[in-house]
Amino acid sequence: MNFIECARFVQEEELHANDITQYHVTKFYREHIRKNRYYEQLKHIVVPSLKEFESPGSLDTSGEHDNTVVPGLQHKYPQTGLLLVTDRCASYCRYCFRKRIVGKDSDEIAPDFAEVARYIGAHPEMNNVLLSGGDPFILSTTKLEMIVDHLLPIPHLTSIRLGTKMVAFSPKRLEDPTLAALFRHMREAGKTPIIVAHFDHIGEISSEAEHCIRGLRAHGVQFLNQTVLLANVNDDPAIIADTFAKCHEIGVQPYYLFQGRPVKGASHFQVPLARGIEIAKGANQRLSGIQKTFKYIMSHYTGKIEILDLGDDGRVYMRYHQNKYPDKIGKIFSRPYVEDAYWLDDLPEA
Repeated sequence: MNFIECARFVQEEELHANDITQYHVTKFYREHIRKNRYYEQLKHIVVPSLKEFESPGSLDTSGEHDNTVVPGLQHKYPQTGLLLVTDRCASYCRYCFRKRIVGKDSDEIAPDFAEVARYIGAHPEMNNVLLSGGDPFILSTTKLEMIVDHLLPIPHLTSIRLGTKMVAFSPKRLEDPTLAALFRHMREAGKTPIIVAHFDHIGEISSEAEHCIRGLRAHGVQFLNQTVLLANVNDDPAIIADTFAKCHEIGVQPYYLFQGRPVKGASHFQVPLARGIEIAKGANQRLSGIQKTFKYIMSHYTGKIEILDLGDDGRVYMRYHQNKYPDKIGKIFSRPYVEDAYWLDDLPEA
């Protein structure tokens, strides 16, 4: 394998033992970043590093296994269902938090969408479903239609989201004319179609991506963006601000800036919490009021935690943006900051 540091011969068993995915990237993305002035940053997203062999962590940082209610469907927060529809992606991100699944024949992918629909139908508190994986747009439009057709008759579902990095990796996929018909069908059934794009860096937003986004927005598709804060990639307030400003310009609402997770084989991408808070603040200082729609989030086992500030008293202030228990949502809490803390579990409870 060609690692960032050097070429090295590795046995497939060694990759498996260290939970390292093989190198896989679309021709479009490879060529786009190579001719990009940000290549030295963007290469870390898809090119393997020897640091992956030395990065400690776990393979399920947010309790996905514990919140799986039927095969392939997670129900961690009352209003939201998370549906894993594939274990494949167009390219493999080196920081992926689902590397236990991606690129493998995983038994965590939903095998029976009728069973999924029965569960959702019996839970009227669930008003939206996120299709994830893997990347849903790896699937054919026909397959996506089959999945969505199980969801459309459920009266209390008001929106269907599809999480994807395909807009960066292979935007032509989203120009498929049959997709427009699928999204029209969703709207006619009273469901709002939402694509949650995944631009980590302004250098990923190609002219082709802009074109496909504008085309789908004309068909009533809403766009959100989630970004992961990544060491050596976008750990710079100017880069984050430029990325979010560009997203806003093309009609993609900045949604989450995620704190990197302590994932085995990927924890070297984590940025210290104190630095992350500085970056989020610095990005906000560079954005106009209408562009400041993102929250700096830690997707923890206990819930989605908004990271607010590091106070003069040396404590990190946080708030539950989402939690399995509704009475905890909105609760502000704090913990003493310690040097080089990256995750809630690194902060003492005192």
